[in-house]
Amino acid sequence: MKALFTFFRMRVIYGLQYRTAAWAGVVTQFFWGFMEILLYKAFYEASPDRFPMAFEALVSYIWLRQALLALLNTWTFDNELFTKVLDGSVAYELCRPTSLYGMWFARTLALRVSRVILRCVPLFIVASLVPAPWGLNAPANPLALGCFVLSLGLAACVGVAFSMILYFTCFYTLSSEGIRFMMLPVAELLSGDLIPLPFLPVWLANIFHYSPFGSMANAPLRIYSGDLSGGAMVEMLCLQVFWLGVMAFIGWTLQNRGLRKLCVQGG
Repeated sequence: MKALFTFFRMRVIYGLQYRTAAWAGVVTQFFWGFMEILLYKAFYEASPDRFPMAFEALVSYIWLRQALLALLNTWTFDNELFTKVLDGSVAYELCRPTSLYGMWFARTLALRVSRVILRCVPLFIVASLVPAPWGLNAPANPLALGCFVLSLGLAACVGVAFSMILYFTCFYTLSSEGIRFMMLPVAELLSGDLIPLPFLPVWLANIFHYSPFGSMANAPLRIYSGDLSGGAMVEMLCLQVFWLGVMAFIGWTLQNRGLRKLCVQGG
């Protein structure tokens, strides 16, 4: 565990070097979030009673999604890991005295954390200074804030566990592009990364809510905005723990079965 933590810390420090790209991302995400809020505002003015979330809660949801995009999105991968499997250099990874799954999990999580550290603080500050109802609101109470932090950590880990499954599918395919192009748009929609799940038809939103993707961005953003509270908030945290265990087990199983049949060729 100490080795994995050290590896995670080193990868975070490595990722913090890309400050120019981070500032470009901050500007892009701020203007994108503001335009999205303006779009929703037009619909709310037409018929405010027909929407499942209060406008202030939706605004907080959008600002948080932009600030935490690098941590919670479904499409952040360490592309070098796909290459290691496909070109056979994964053999060098197997020589390390640590778990392959644990090392790649720490590496992917570090990539997300390093990117969000550089981007979230400026967005939080700017969004908090924007006057109501256009700005980021504080959580309803300290309990909601604590549950949001816990849910955020679980959501990040569930997202990384999803990435691990895609990494290890490369043991069974000749290319990673097909599975990624097929899964990522679906995951982005189901996780609430495109639109909040409550805006979908009720029956469809309930299915997505209880799916593993509902335990990603959907969970912490709705807890912070106040759309999930009380028993529903506790239920969501339990779902996140459950799906983290399930997806980690699937990824671990794919890894072990793939390694038993792995054949590295070359000279």
